[in-house]
Amino acid sequence: MAVDRDRVAAAVRELLEAIGEDPGRPGLKTTPERVADLYAEFFAGVGEDAGAPLAHTISVTRGPAPETLPSGAVMLRDIRFRSVCEHHLLPFAGRAHIAYLPGEQVVGLGALPRVVDVLAARPQVQERLGEQIADTIAGSLDTRGVLVVLDATHQCVTMRGGRQPDTSTVTIAARGDLAEPAARAEIIALLVGAAPHGAPHGAPHGPSHGAGA
Repeated sequence: MAVDRDRVAAAVRELLEAIGEDPGRPGLKTTPERVADLYAEFFAGVGEDAGAPLAHTISVTRGPAPETLPSGAVMLRDIRFRSVCEHHLLPFAGRAHIAYLPGEQVVGLGALPRVVDVLAARPQVQERLGEQIADTIAGSLDTRGVLVVLDATHQCVTMRGGRQPDTSTVTIAARGDLAEPAARAEIIALLVGAAPHGAPHGAPHGPSHGAGA
């Protein structure tokens, strides 16, 4: 579903007037159109099928080693993402770490970041975003388990209210075999063991705050 740029621009003009500004002054004259273009990018995932990138799978058994099935997890770390908090319409951004236990079919690794991109390009809360990524992968692929760890910084925490600039939010979503505590702990240690912000190995870093707090 395409964003209605004209309606967004009109709403921004009204918003500027509501805060006491003159949307016709030189510095703001083209701001409504700029914001409309920005929103078209930030909210491009509204109405899109997040499972579409996972439609093309690759058979493991119909390859050079037909008797071989995956026995361990497939992991993709440090997927950059950004979204917009639906509580204040302020951005939050960070990294997604994804692991899944494949069955007979696997998916091209480039498909997983595209799932994240589609789901992040909507008004979101981080807790729901992680769950939606996990559900999309579990529902679209032949998996025995899925684990999604999101680590993000929220402008509604860092730039308003208490203004905690060093705070990040960590959320975990698990499905199938990876919802079992021991299996989940092992995979989390591998996924975030080289955490970019200097966290201890094997542990998510930073306190966890509710998105949009």
